[in-house]
Amino acid sequence: MYEQLATEELGLTLLETTFVIVDLETTGGSPKQAAITEIGAVKVRGGEIVGEFATLVNPQVAIPPFIAALTGITDTLVASAPTIRVVLPSLLEFIGDAVVVAHNAPFDVGFLTAACVQQDLQWPKPQVVDTARLARVALHRDEVPNCKLGTLAAHFHSPTTPTHRALDDARATVDVLHGLFERVANHGVTTLEDLKAFTSRVTVKQREKHHLAKGLPAKPGVYLFKDAQGSTLYVGTSKNIALRVRNYFTASETRRRIKDMVGIATQVQPIVCASALEARVRELRFISSEQPRYNVRSKKPASQAWITLTNEAVPRLSIVRTPKDEDAPAFGPFNGRHAAQEALETLSWVFNIRTCTTKFRKLPVVNESAAHGCSRFDLGRCVAPCKGDYEPHHQVVHRAFTAMQGDLRSITHAITEHLRYLSNQERFEDAGLWRDRLTMLAQSSVRSHRLGQLCVTQEIVAACPTPDGGWEIHIIRHGRLAGAGIADPGVDPLPIVETLIATADLGVHEVLTEETAAIADWLDQPGVRLVHTSSSLSMPVHCGGNLVKQLISARKAANTAVLHVDAGLPSMRPIGPRKGAVTRIRTTA
Repeated sequence: MYEQLATEELGLTLLETTFVIVDLETTGGSPKQAAITEIGAVKVRGGEIVGEFATLVNPQVAIPPFIAALTGITDTLVASAPTIRVVLPSLLEFIGDAVVVAHNAPFDVGFLTAACVQQDLQWPKPQVVDTARLARVALHRDEVPNCKLGTLAAHFHSPTTPTHRALDDARATVDVLHGLFERVANHGVTTLEDLKAFTSRVTVKQREKHHLAKGLPAKPGVYLFKDAQGSTLYVGTSKNIALRVRNYFTASETRRRIKDMVGIATQVQPIVCASALEARVRELRFISSEQPRYNVRSKKPASQAWITLTNEAVPRLSIVRTPKDEDAPAFGPFNGRHAAQEALETLSWVFNIRTCTTKFRKLPVVNESAAHGCSRFDLGRCVAPCKGDYEPHHQVVHRAFTAMQGDLRSITHAITEHLRYLSNQERFEDAGLWRDRLTMLAQSSVRSHRLGQLCVTQEIVAACPTPDGGWEIHIIRHGRLAGAGIADPGVDPLPIVETLIATADLGVHEVLTEETAAIADWLDQPGVRLVHTSSSLSMPVHCGGNLVKQLISARKAANTAVLHVDAGLPSMRPIGPRKGAVTRIRTTA
């Protein structure tokens, strides 16, 4: 059983909402060519009238005869009336922060908005309810022949008959509004948000399932849409479960598959979490274990790839989904196989590692047929172990092994030399592509060592201050979230930390790379403090952290940049724009 939500969490109830019902009489149908001749407004709250506003307005233009015949408002009648410049500020004050109601609201609101623009006043952009639109949704055609104000006023037995005079029509609209409220209450419409959803372009199923959003907690966590058999259809996360789930039943939800999902769902299961990080982690775990059919990630899991060295007599670089050999270094993860393939080609180019799939014996044997090597050997891109000498290739593999373990200096030097060559040849677009490759390799190096450090650390206890002065506390074990809690403002967090450590999950589980990445991102947030670690946290000095900052900073600074080489490590600074927004690379000693 959940606690009763506050008004702001449930949405403003119709009984507590202040409405101002407005009606205008004008000289025509368009605010560009016509002007307002009369304003009538009635303020209601809780079903009771709390104020009225009525005035004629001098339009300062002639009133057409057919308008005068329809409304009874003539040029003589408005001759001594105040102009819109005098009337409008008083009307805006009367409206205040109330919800504006009108029959065929676009007409009335359009004229008021245009008048504000003409008088250099700020239209407050209030929430608007159109009784004509509401009637079209709430009433059946066999009940009323049309949704004109006079027809609806008679249907709901309004004591006021619309007369095409502003105050009378506004009073009649009040009765129509209350009659419609009674009708839509049968559909579970009790709040202003419910009313907006009811009149929005939502499917019948969405409207029928709106009750599934009732009673949910307004707290961070995970929510699971389930069908009649209890199977999970969709998993989501939010900082406010109640508000987020409510949106699935409104016009703001435009995804076709989600609308279909809502039609099947019979319940929403909320799981309150201590923090947004815990909610994110739980969402990832549920999607991985439940495989809900309406989550895109269930059908198209996050495509991740790693680069590792094969376990062969003559190793080569290979792309794998998950590194399996703990003794072999792994580079990644990369977002998709295409990015991993580009990185593999770059590493093969830098270190001249073989790319062929030839099977080599454990002991080298001179191969007469390969005496001249292959085309890559002729281009200087392979040391040709196929010729029978493995040692040169072992040396380049060792260099690649060292780089993948966290020393990118050999990669940086090789690509920088290539950038110098391309710069001298004025091949600036090619140089830009190689700069991007260097950035990608550096980012992957940082990411792989960052995640690897978390996975090998037995326990990390970290805390982050909350906006209200409390603390979010997380227990991380081997790259997995093992516990989460909140210390309220003014409460000593240390006892809570001790309790979380004592009760945190000790089980051995498969670690999702995305979960570890989410934890790493949280640890990098400003304000996060390490309370305890079972071992020191460190990154290889030359794994590429500073290089990434320099390259990304330069890219943001300008479309065109100059790459300077200082002690073997590149840094970038912007120069003037160059046609085509290419990258120009220069080198300095």
